[in-house]
Amino acid sequence: MPQTAATPITILLADDHIIVRQGLRALLEAEPDFRIVAEAQTGREAVELTRQLRPAVVVMDIAMPILNGVLATQQILKAFPATRVLILSAYAADAYIEQVTAAGAAGYLLKQSSLVDLALAIRRVQAGTTFFSPSISKRLRARQKQPLALKAAAGKELVRLSPRELEVLQLVAEGDANKEVAAELGISLKTVEKHRHNLMQKLQIHHTAGLTRYAIVQGIIESSATA
Repeated sequence: MPQTAATPITILLADDHIIVRQGLRALLEAEPDFRIVAEAQTGREAVELTRQLRPAVVVMDIAMPILNGVLATQQILKAFPATRVLILSAYAADAYIEQVTAAGAAGYLLKQSSLVDLALAIRRVQAGTTFFSPSISKRLRARQKQPLALKAAAGKELVRLSPRELEVLQLVAEGDANKEVAAELGISLKTVEKHRHNLMQKLQIHHTAGLTRYAIVQGIIESSATA
């Protein structure tokens, strides 16, 4: 149901850095039409809190542990299509932008943006439109002019992986052992081993270090996540 002007826009903040979440909360709560309903420090927590609280807007970082912002966005929008996801990230690489827009994010704002732009972006996406940082908008317009063959080629390796395989890939790349992956995802050890085998076969990568490098290059995890 659309929110009226008298109804605050409910917001979930999802970022793995506590100081960033606290700063965003302090700034956004000064806006009379915003209400922060929760904070999430992992992608999985963002999905679960969205399920519980149904915020109007989720402000989502990309580089989130356990479940990255791209997969979290996919899961949120599949379950709750009325929720609007606004990406707020320090990264401006095309790979990130393509992945989250394909996942259905309503906007993408860089972290060096001003509070004025962030507040405007939240209001715009909640109202049903989109909002992108100017530099990103320019690149998206340029991409729309590319031939279909070039568009289809971008990120084609990730498209071949199932959502569950992507979850397993992230956890493995973050250093989790197979038993830890099984516990986190609520699946059997045998199933994890099967997904891991399928990942290596599909990507033609035959060791964990290679999977980790692939996850970093594709923007699934930050390089610092393995430090």
